[in-house]
Amino acid sequence: MEKKRFFGRRKGKALRPRQATALEEELPHYVIDTSVPPPERLSELFDASVTAFRLEIGFGGGEHLLARTGQNPDTGFIGVEPFVNGMASCLSKLSGQRHSNLRLFSDEAEFLLDWLPARSLDRIDLLYPDPWPKKRHHKRRFVGPANLDRMARALKPGGLFCFASDIADYVNWTLIACRDHPGFAWRADAADDWRLPFAGWPGTRYEAKAKREGRVPAYLTFVRI
Repeated sequence: MEKKRFFGRRKGKALRPRQATALEEELPHYVIDTSVPPPERLSELFDASVTAFRLEIGFGGGEHLLARTGQNPDTGFIGVEPFVNGMASCLSKLSGQRHSNLRLFSDEAEFLLDWLPARSLDRIDLLYPDPWPKKRHHKRRFVGPANLDRMARALKPGGLFCFASDIADYVNWTLIACRDHPGFAWRADAADDWRLPFAGWPGTRYEAKAKREGRVPAYLTFVRI
């Protein structure tokens, strides 16, 4: 599959000493190397005994990802964050404790999705992604036919794609894109199915900011069919 052109910054402001140390010392214990063939079973990536597998794309500072790993010790979590400051922030929150059900990827999610075994994931989370609000930049949005193809390949039948955003235009964009893709169906029977957060939701700092600024988040769940 053709690789897309990537946009956005890889590094922002200078890392604090604790973050720089965490990046250097902790990342090697968690990072996934896609230069080698993928495992036959995703369980081989984890030290913990895990029976389900979830991917979070663009985890920011890692608050949601780390909360989920603690809530679900029997699930193997893979977090993707190409932004160096976000990866360093997440690693600095580990406090020296190993999370045996966590692995990380520090490059673009497309590369990882192409590498993962087919039908290996139970769930993919895309939470408050960059909305690229200008119309001429909409092509840069993560949700689109090529990436939906990638996610459909990696998800098990019946697996979930969960999307959250406070940008109404991006919510509508995602609904239309998934409606037009043969691999996904929107799971919603009532308004609360998209107004209320996902089960076990610990919240994110982006969500808190959106609410402070008067924006209303939406929580969409699509099933791999």
